[in-house]
Amino acid sequence: MIISAVPTITLNLQYHSSNPHSNSNDPYLRKNVISLLLKNRRNPKHVQPIHGHAIKTGISQDPFVAFELLRQYCKLNSIDHATKLFHCTQNPNVYLYTSLIDGFVSFGFYTDAINLFGQMVRGHVLADSYAVTAVLKACVLQRALGRGREVHGLVFKRGLCLDRSIALKLVELYGKCGVLEDAWKMFDEMPERDVVACTVMMGSCFDCGMVEEAVGVFNEMRSRDTVCWTLMIDGLVRNGEFNRGLEMFREMQVKGVRPNEVTFVCVLSACSQLGALELGRWIHAYLCKCDVKVNWFVAGALINMYSRCGDIDEAQVLFDEVKVKDVSTYNSMIRGLAMHGKSIEAVELFREMLMQRVRPNGITFVGVLNACSHGGLVVLGWEIFHSMKTVHGIEPEVEHYGCMVDILGRVGRLEEAFDFILRMGGQADDKMLCSLLSACKIYRNIEIGEKVAKLLTEHSGIDSGSFIMLSNFYASLGRWNNAAEVREKMEKGGMIKEPGCSSIEVNNAIHEFLSGDLRHPDRKRIYEKLEELNYLTKLEGYSPATEVALHDLDVEQKELALSVHSERLAICYGLISTQPFTKLRVGKNLRICDDCHAMIKLIAKITRRKIVVRDRNRFHHFENGDCSCNDYW
Repeated sequence: MIISAVPTITLNLQYHSSNPHSNSNDPYLRKNVISLLLKNRRNPKHVQPIHGHAIKTGISQDPFVAFELLRQYCKLNSIDHATKLFHCTQNPNVYLYTSLIDGFVSFGFYTDAINLFGQMVRGHVLADSYAVTAVLKACVLQRALGRGREVHGLVFKRGLCLDRSIALKLVELYGKCGVLEDAWKMFDEMPERDVVACTVMMGSCFDCGMVEEAVGVFNEMRSRDTVCWTLMIDGLVRNGEFNRGLEMFREMQVKGVRPNEVTFVCVLSACSQLGALELGRWIHAYLCKCDVKVNWFVAGALINMYSRCGDIDEAQVLFDEVKVKDVSTYNSMIRGLAMHGKSIEAVELFREMLMQRVRPNGITFVGVLNACSHGGLVVLGWEIFHSMKTVHGIEPEVEHYGCMVDILGRVGRLEEAFDFILRMGGQADDKMLCSLLSACKIYRNIEIGEKVAKLLTEHSGIDSGSFIMLSNFYASLGRWNNAAEVREKMEKGGMIKEPGCSSIEVNNAIHEFLSGDLRHPDRKRIYEKLEELNYLTKLEGYSPATEVALHDLDVEQKELALSVHSERLAICYGLISTQPFTKLRVGKNLRICDDCHAMIKLIAKITRRKIVVRDRNRFHHFENGDCSCNDYW
């Protein structure tokens, strides 16, 4: 760790009890200094005169005084002063070591905390359970499995293994580092497995993606508090089990357990992922009924929920009502505006954020650059991109470079985008290459498209979505052999194409559809409506874009495959289940295809409905035969 220069203070930190006028054993002086330190100090400058007084009177080396001074410096976010004080203390004891280790951890200096513990052990200072717990916390946060095992070995030698706090931290360490077998072993050896221990074990299972094992621990618990229920909901949501997370929230209500703000944030996240707007509205109302304070943490979750569920206007109202906005609040709103194609509004909000002296971070720039991309704001995008490093001192990462490729690709500057990728020197990821490949497909630039496709095939770590994009590109050119080769490579790699799934919320219930789905109870009426729309849209000039079909089929088979895509089924169910002229909101897990995009524009025009579709990339607002994306996504 590099300790920065301490601000100008007139304290001689080298002055200690070797002073001939030392009063280090004076109990009155010790009591006086400690009582002064225990008062409510709000600034390190309030502690420094007391520190100076302790040095002058020769009691700065008193272990109780040194401990309280160091603790106060850490509490007041002055880790530099705390570190200097520690190094000027003769023969620091375990309490002083522990206090500074805790200080390092609270500042995020995990490696320094672990190294300080090692220094303590080498100095033959006997570690107690508090010191071990503190360093294990650093190991957990750093994911330092090797160093954590060393600490575990030391604990075993010292006979501290049965200490409950140490055992809990070891369970957490092994769980966070993916060594679930060792986490289970520690958990099974605990003599008392109460709600806290079970909650830690559940968290370890969720961190390793072992959902059913976590549910098993939860079901065996005799008593469950709010923290336990919240962790259960959060773990399910983090592992993609959104509906189960919501069901768990309902069960929590039935059991009479009062949710807290973290619980609501987890549930709102599930609603965001499912696009469950009406349910999200109800949870918002319930949150207010429970008198949960809408702070920046909750406000960000609500803004994100409304944005991702298609109601950007409600998100804006909520944002305006937040009195104290931090960077995460601004990020949620900027990202939401960008997703809905409100590019100018997003950039203006970014400028307002800077005027309010709220410091942006990397997430902020991803949001505002996406807004520039969706609005075709090339010059402004370059200006903001260059300001990251020159003005704000933030080094652009691969996501920011990807945004610039997307900006250039959107306006057809494909050669410039490709050169930009080449200048990155192999740092481009598959998402960036897919973005440019999609642009090449839209602008029918085969030459650059083939170069990008070559880079994509050579790219390591390519996922199934990228393989599908590559196959789609070759299929659009009629190069079925190349498309088949890509799919064969995908199958050999054990990758399974994620099935297209669309959902629509009707009467507070989420209805999900797969392509060609026949499971829905109203399937007969749905397909009747689909047949009717096929006829009406063809009268409006619709012609199936069979070139987007990924397989080498005959024209009739391609048309049939396109006509039963999941988003069309969801829209048809919405049309037969809701009042005329009301807005429909549909969510899809994959990118909407060109043919469905053209079809939905006509459906919105014919039915005089506003249709909002959220796909993997953004929101599409269809109205009167047009789309907010201007046919680029």
